[in-house]
Amino acid sequence: MFGCLVAGRLVQTDPVQVSSDKFVFNLPDYESVKHVVVFMLGTVPFPADMGGAVYFSFPDPVTGGPVWQLLGFITNDKPSAIFKISGLQAGEGGAHPFGSSSSFSSSSSSSGAQVGVSVEPLQQLVQQIPVSGASVSTVDSFLQFTQKMLDSLFNYAASFAVTQNQISPNRTETFIPSSCVLRWYENFQRRMVQNPNYWKN
Repeated sequence: MFGCLVAGRLVQTDPVQVSSDKFVFNLPDYESVKHVVVFMLGTVPFPADMGGAVYFSFPDPVTGGPVWQLLGFITNDKPSAIFKISGLQAGEGGAHPFGSSSSFSSSSSSSGAQVGVSVEPLQQLVQQIPVSGASVSTVDSFLQFTQKMLDSLFNYAASFAVTQNQISPNRTETFIPSSCVLRWYENFQRRMVQNPNYWKN
């Protein structure tokens, strides 16, 4: 139902289900991670009036136990979000909702962290306050903009499509196969998912 993505790593689509409504992704070597993307796979929607609270946990440097911090939430209407996890303080947060006695948390180490999704009522989600410093990255709205831009360009170019038999001879006109535009469109989308800032290089 859920996926988790960190730039430069493989997409995770196999969270550990710790209860009927709670799922956890392991995040090794989290120290080098700045942002994490949590998204719905599109195969199973949330039940009506439900959504997913997204939490992050890393070992407390004093106690060694996991401290869960609320990052935000995803819903059927907002099926993905990018969260900033670099710079979060271990002293904030609490044991809820995953606790510290679960089997997955016993494997925590100084190089391990977890991202958890807890299925909760929407009314409860909108009243919760994410931990400070975990604001959703503005990259999220940028990704939405680029998706709309790509769709607009492709649809505009496709509206001029003609078959080879319909092309009128014109020595001053250049024709581009629609398959080339489609390949560019798909490549751009793929690269944006892998690294939303790749275009800055």
